[in-house]
Amino acid sequence: MSVSLSRGVRFVLGLLVVASFISLGVMALLYVAFGRSPGVSEGSTLTLRPAGDLPEMVPDVVLPISNGHTLTVRGYVELIHKAKVDRRVARLLLKPGALDSPFWGKLQELREAILDFRESGKPVYAFLEQGGDRQYYLASAANRVFLMPTATLDLTGLASYEVFLRGAFDWVGTYPDFLHVGDFKTAVNTFTEKTFTPAHREMSESINRDQFEQLVRAIADGRRKPEGEVRALIDQGPFLPEEALRVGLVDELAYEDELDDLDDVTIEPTIEMERYVGVSWEALGVRRRSRIAVINAVGTIVSGESGYDPVNGPVLGSDSIVEHIRQARASGAKAMLVRIDSPGGSSVASDVIWRELTITRSESMPVVVSMSDLAASGGYYIAVAGDVIVAQPGTLTGSIGVYTGKFVTGGTFDKLGANIEAVSQGRHAEMYSPDRRFTDEERTKVQESMQATYDHFVERVAESRNTTPEKVDQVAQGRVWTGQQARQAGLVDELGGLRVALAAAKQRARIPAEEEVELVVYPPTRSFYEVLSEQFQSPVGALRTRATADAVLTLLGPRDRQALAALLAPSRLFRSGELLAHMPYVFIR
Repeated sequence: MSVSLSRGVRFVLGLLVVASFISLGVMALLYVAFGRSPGVSEGSTLTLRPAGDLPEMVPDVVLPISNGHTLTVRGYVELIHKAKVDRRVARLLLKPGALDSPFWGKLQELREAILDFRESGKPVYAFLEQGGDRQYYLASAANRVFLMPTATLDLTGLASYEVFLRGAFDWVGTYPDFLHVGDFKTAVNTFTEKTFTPAHREMSESINRDQFEQLVRAIADGRRKPEGEVRALIDQGPFLPEEALRVGLVDELAYEDELDDLDDVTIEPTIEMERYVGVSWEALGVRRRSRIAVINAVGTIVSGESGYDPVNGPVLGSDSIVEHIRQARASGAKAMLVRIDSPGGSSVASDVIWRELTITRSESMPVVVSMSDLAASGGYYIAVAGDVIVAQPGTLTGSIGVYTGKFVTGGTFDKLGANIEAVSQGRHAEMYSPDRRFTDEERTKVQESMQATYDHFVERVAESRNTTPEKVDQVAQGRVWTGQQARQAGLVDELGGLRVALAAAKQRARIPAEEEVELVVYPPTRSFYEVLSEQFQSPVGALRTRATADAVLTLLGPRDRQALAALLAPSRLFRSGELLAHMPYVFIR
């Protein structure tokens, strides 16, 4: 048996050696092919194809070959800004594909970058094969919009959907025993209610209405129409191609190969974004003297290490991000930009991250926060450590509140003919028993703990925003705000994206506004060998489980995955009884 084992070990080691040589060869070929800055013809058109969920971080890959379509939001913004100053790039051709995110902050980030490009005097053309609301929102930033002759313009307004699971729990005999602080802390409503409560409906309608007005305003500005006319047009949607042309929502009906034949339109020569990524600032004659650290705070906040959950997506571990913040602080960067895309999570883990960012500020390193789609509850908690908070108008933020609880599954076991019995020592040892509800005494203790955490949260915000806890409490209560509403409520300093946040960081770091800076990103992209090593170190069963889960989830749409996350997040990601600063589960089309 030992002989066969040693042969197996030698075989595996041999495979690793062969794989290492092959990967080195592949990387050498890639360096030769793509390592040098690609050539760009004079008068080129840069083609942008934004699609998917526009991630904040490049996902890990197991092959050392980059996927050109896996551009981060920051990658798109930098690419467009680079093209703005590149004399060889004469225009942009925007071809948005399927955009999966149910939120609007990242789309506003991209649209803002396109509008900034137009300030150079170079035109932007948009070509739509898919005429959905998100695609058209981006296209409306262009000088001219072209729609394929057979494509419907599906501009119909915004609808939000929320899942209520109480009826299903009643059916299976499970009781959701959850408590919360804040009248609008509606994350628990997913489990405890069968429909909207008055406060929940009020908040959801307010968010939906504000984001609809943002959509109307953007289209009105882009198409130079009165806002009232745009609202009336949306009520008439969706539009057949000829109708969209007649009412002035698009400029021409054409196939892509016909664009170059239209009057006053030049497309050739083109360069795809996958190639243009390789153009360095140095190739443009730009020397970046100063560095700014970018901390990606992406995912549900938990204690411990960062990772990935197949259902809930990225997981932001407090231990991991604290280590990255310390590395950035020691890197020589002149400022720190914290990019938040998080619905919140553990209140304790959020406080740990807040503390480390506060230490950074105390050591005279400016900290500027840039909010993406989400920076709510625990996500907002860590944001208040910044000197300046910048949010997109469509960012979902606030949700200053706390909840906790448990699922009482005794009734479900009864239906199955099963039984749960416990043996315990200690008056409250069975406090989080799945077999019974909280006693009155236990409920009081839980409520006191949550109230203390909520008060602490409010005090942190009051100190950061230079106001009183009483005033913060009036706009807290667990209520979710759009970035635009949050600014009016005093929770946000400026509206905008990475460009606005970088300008604030430069100002505080005394870097000239016109100077280009090098962004040093944390966590850094992991190498092929680091990813491969982790795969070999992980238990085979764990790898198989994740692969199976990923395969199943690919069959679900974004909204279905969100609903599944709502059901499973408390049991998958957090400890029993953990106090959670997490936003409600909102799905916005």
